[in-house]
Amino acid sequence: MIKKQYAWSLILLTSLMVLEACNNGSNQGLPKPGNPLPSLKALTTGTEPGRIVDSSGRQVLLRGVNVNSHVEYWQYDANIPTTYPFTEKDADLVAAMGWNMVRLCISWSRVEPEPGNYDDAYLDEVAATVSMLAKRGIYTLMDLHQDAWGASLAAPPGTTCAEGQAAQGWDGAPAWATFDDGESRCGSGHRELMPAVRAAWVNFLLNREGPGGIGIQTRYVHMFAHLVKRFARESSVAGYDIINEPNQFLEETYEALSQFYEDALKAMRQAEAEVGAPRRLFFFEPTIAWHAVGFPAPAPFDHDDQVVFSPHIYQEGINEGTLEEGFARAAKEAVELYNGAPVVTSEWGGNPNRAKDPEDDYFQRHLCEQDNYLFGACIWTWHTSCGDPHAYYAARVGDVANVWGFFNQNCEDNSFDGMRTEYLEVIRKMAVRFAPGTLDRVEWTKDDSALSAHGSDAGAGKLLEVFVPSADPTSIQVESSGLGKIESTPWFGGTLFYAPAKGGPWSIQIRN
Repeated sequence: MIKKQYAWSLILLTSLMVLEACNNGSNQGLPKPGNPLPSLKALTTGTEPGRIVDSSGRQVLLRGVNVNSHVEYWQYDANIPTTYPFTEKDADLVAAMGWNMVRLCISWSRVEPEPGNYDDAYLDEVAATVSMLAKRGIYTLMDLHQDAWGASLAAPPGTTCAEGQAAQGWDGAPAWATFDDGESRCGSGHRELMPAVRAAWVNFLLNREGPGGIGIQTRYVHMFAHLVKRFARESSVAGYDIINEPNQFLEETYEALSQFYEDALKAMRQAEAEVGAPRRLFFFEPTIAWHAVGFPAPAPFDHDDQVVFSPHIYQEGINEGTLEEGFARAAKEAVELYNGAPVVTSEWGGNPNRAKDPEDDYFQRHLCEQDNYLFGACIWTWHTSCGDPHAYYAARVGDVANVWGFFNQNCEDNSFDGMRTEYLEVIRKMAVRFAPGTLDRVEWTKDDSALSAHGSDAGAGKLLEVFVPSADPTSIQVESSGLGKIESTPWFGGTLFYAPAKGGPWSIQIRN
């Protein structure tokens, strides 16, 4: 078993040595780690979900994973850290998946620990991760993360809740911006339904006056503008997810959420203009209950053409409904409500243990739907500590199979032993990273033995890039049309195939 767990890492290290040798060669035209990542923008027609392209017009399918190493979580056990640091080795392994984006979760409570005072040392830590990823050809989606409002809503020690109720805390807002109106910090069922959580969210959406006589939502928008200025010139920053999974259940706050998005977008554009930076992508989400019948998407709001609709398509993963319903609804709302904004599902996933069941094809079907709709996607999550609130119940009873992430977790000492090989084998697949023009269709077999991609409007000389999870390019069969010579280069334990377009329609078929 140990040999199997570490075989993948051995292949990675060997391929990295080969890659280093190639990078020291004379061919500077090769796609390679360390090349500057071109900035991204949205293209929309208004009649279908839009596309995300790079500065040369190549369509980009943003695919990747959530990383929570910079999140400030409630710590239920002082002896267990809530996160793992994100290391150079982690960045190598993420690149080895063929992914080109990380949704990097950060906390308002760390950016602005005191009203109006920003922790730029914390943002320097975030910047180091952004740089680490960029050197491996990976974009960063900056995510202002929160779950159930914030860590300070955990019930104080000594609080007694009724049987079956929890007093668990989470992450997001600082304590100084938390107004729970004295509501109960005990609750049964979903974490978002705890009375104190609901009250804190209502006060935020209605911009309750906080320290210094300034509304707490206004403080958030100012904090967001500060964040934007800090990273405005980083072309590897794909954009910003303004707030994770907003708790918006009440009719009185329906319009307020959209107004918040409108105000935040205006602040973002002003911040970019003040430092002379280009417009980055603005990602916005529906309520956390979007999957449920009766909970609508945010009301249309005044926005430009650089916004991205970012619902979490967890249907069949942790929510009711079907994958087909989730994807179809996302596409429909992007067109009808947001002028054909591109769609990136910035969270999706299920219990990694499901990958061991040959009869359970949830992950394969989700990946297929992503390509059917040409949506971007980031799976939850890279690594989960046993001290993370998400693992609170599972870790306490030793149910480590329910601790999510790509690593075999031991909650007795919060260590991990290798990676979840069955999970890797399902998720690591052939992927079109950049198309030389419009990408019209992508199809691949569930066993990942073949991929077919077709496109149009390619600019002459623009490069197609396709990742294949095999370190041996001689074992791969490639056929193409509308493309020049197909070449390959090692890519973190896999192979990157690339070719210049001749101009116009193109296609490629790859068999492993």
